Amino acid sequence: MKSLIIKYLPDLNDIDTESAATILEESAQRDVIETLNWPNEYPYKPITYFNIARSKDSIFIKYSVQGSMLRAIYSNDQDPVHEDSCVEFFCMPVGADKYTNFEFNCIGTCSASSRKGRNEEVVPFTVEEMQTIKRFPTLGRRAFNEMEGMFEWELTVVIPFNLMGIDSKHLPEKMFANFYKCADGTDSMHFLSWNPIKTDKPDFHRPEFFGELIFD
Repeated sequence: MKSLIIKYLPDLNDIDTESAATILEESAQRDVIETLNWPNEYPYKPITYFNIARSKDSIFIKYSVQGSMLRAIYSNDQDPVHEDSCVEFFCMPVGADKYTNFEFNCIGTCSASSRKGRNEEVVPFTVEEMQTIKRFPTLGRRAFNEMEGMFEWELTVVIPFNLMGIDSKHLPEKMFANFYKCADGTDSMHFLSWNPIKTDKPDFHRPEFFGELIFD
């Protein structure tokens, strides 16, 4: 199981998301989403990094991606953004029986819910809850069809702890999580993860394969 320390960066308190992207690049923990769990069926591997840190009440993640295709046809929250050029963050508090999934396409459209499994007790977040998830996509927010070529893009997101089932005033020592890169509906379909997933077929909804995030 992989583990990662989530630094507390005081400068992230009360700051806009675009400015937070710079702080994350300079001071946050950096790691890579590079595990090809199903290399024979899905060998494509776009270069995907993330920088992660926290403020008093939120987790900040900056994704950086380089790849040979780009798609963002979905512009409304709770659309199936995993079909677009997508990055994801799934997490679960220690001892919890449900996890939360946060999925973002490259223009920042988000699908998010709490659930017990892929199709078990799924509770999508409300419009008001979705509005508390801040996003800064370098590509802007306008939707577009799939394009071929070499592309680089970044997405910075800010996710409040309360959406993860965590009390920000009493942070636990750690939580379980995984980070993903996918694009199910594109010509370059791929399924990358941070912590390895040991299943026969692609399945990100497997909390038993989450890694550890340790709070600083």
